[in-house]
Amino acid sequence: MYNRYRRGLFITAFLAAPVALYLIYVISPYVQAFYIATTNWRGVNATPEFVGVENFVRLFGDGIFWKAVTHNAALLVLLPLLTIVIALFFAFLLNVGGAGRGVGGIRGSKFYRVVFFFPQVLSVAVVAVLFQQVFRPDGSGMLNGPLMVLGVKPIGFLSNPDIAFWSVLGVMIWQAVGFYVVLFSAGLASIPNDMFEAAQIDGAGRLSLFFRITLPLLWDTVQVAWVYLGIIALDVFAIVWVMTDQHGGPDFSTTVMAAEIYRNAFSYFRFGYASALGVVMFLFTVGFAILSLRLSRRERIEY
Repeated sequence: MYNRYRRGLFITAFLAAPVALYLIYVISPYVQAFYIATTNWRGVNATPEFVGVENFVRLFGDGIFWKAVTHNAALLVLLPLLTIVIALFFAFLLNVGGAGRGVGGIRGSKFYRVVFFFPQVLSVAVVAVLFQQVFRPDGSGMLNGPLMVLGVKPIGFLSNPDIAFWSVLGVMIWQAVGFYVVLFSAGLASIPNDMFEAAQIDGAGRLSLFFRITLPLLWDTVQVAWVYLGIIALDVFAIVWVMTDQHGGPDFSTTVMAAEIYRNAFSYFRFGYASALGVVMFLFTVGFAILSLRLSRRERIEY
């Protein structure tokens, strides 16, 4: 009994500091954001006026907010789907999809893993600045330069409202794919080769190996990747903010919720309204994570 008490006291003392830090620096700001969202605080007045749900009513009548929600929703579907499909394809090639008999990746797979992972070494801001130069609409742009030499009219990748969003999405996929190639490769490495070899002996081709063995056994990893990419899609900020010169693209064609939060808080000093935006984004993110985990739940396959 005494030993159990001492063990409990030790565990409590050991966890007290990290729990206190978490409550102060994580939970407390969330609680404050919910409170500030019900005020008209502009960041300078000591006693903000309580306005109730006025910020939320105004929010749902804001056209720019709905543009941001539409872009986040599109990213929520397209970013996880395209990133996971491409990453699974490359991971399968690098680990199982090699030519010839037996189970193995394509020639030079170790080198390709490094190449695919390279974008992860770069910070998000560096990637955004890099692709600003790639998408330049003049002769110095990496894409428009050759087009202009061939006599083709330059494309406004970031200045055309019909293209800007897709340009940002392409950059996000380019940056994300490498990490998930490595993640799925690690999952494939944990699958015994005997399973692939037995399937090959039974006459299974590459497609059958992928859909009947690889995908079912990697489902838990794919589920985690989907949730994580979905949260990134809802919280995306830096790439949009830097690539589109802090204006959300032409006619707000690339703006997202996080960019509108920053703009309202630090450009317009409407902290109450920005907090209301943050509360809505928080609810969207938590709701997406819970819904995704519930809908994609399935029995674990043991091997």
